[in-house]
Amino acid sequence: MANQVEECSEPKTVIFGRAAGAASHSRRGREAEQRREQVLTTKVGLHIPAGLAFAEWENAGRQLSGLLNSSSWWLGDWLVYGKAHYADRYERGIRAAGLQYQTLRNYAWVSRRFDLERRRSALSFQHHAELASLPVDEQETWLDRAERMQWSTKQLRNAIRSERQGSSPQPDVAATTRRLAVPDNRLQWWHKAAVQAGTELEDWVMATLDAAASRLLEDPGRRLSLE
Repeated sequence: MANQVEECSEPKTVIFGRAAGAASHSRRGREAEQRREQVLTTKVGLHIPAGLAFAEWENAGRQLSGLLNSSSWWLGDWLVYGKAHYADRYERGIRAAGLQYQTLRNYAWVSRRFDLERRRSALSFQHHAELASLPVDEQETWLDRAERMQWSTKQLRNAIRSERQGSSPQPDVAATTRRLAVPDNRLQWWHKAAVQAGTELEDWVMATLDAAASRLLEDPGRRLSLE
């Protein structure tokens, strides 16, 4: 059974991981049979065949996860390029693409903080987002640790927090920030943004606050607009 994830769209079908080429008449029949046994992606969901083996289901999840992670880098790099080359028009391009500007700004901020050669394919975009506000040498240290220990994003965040508290504890700040009273309407608004960004609410809040803090700390004369 083929174990690729295939995009099912009209009129063109794309099969991930398969080389494109002209198919013979006999091959078309075999490929049509294979497609009935594959996990197909559509714009509104997945078509999963009945009786899909666990190995094929697991491999489909791995491919989908890889695409989701890669797409964050792709969109970030796309916005960085657009801002550098089309400063007067790139916002129009964002609107035409139907993408959320704030989400893209977060992606772009992380992409700027990590040159292509410094990105670790074994780690997710969110791993890098956790470290984006740190100096480069600290980023490298934590990337090495996360890769070696195979940490999840949450494990990486907890490790950083533990080291900070152990090396320079700030009990007053910790007591103030451990709990925040957030109105329900604002929490729902944040959750909606996190879903739009394709990440967990806690990850989105941390990445957004880190991005805002970094912009202010890098430019002390800048004031945060609340409008």
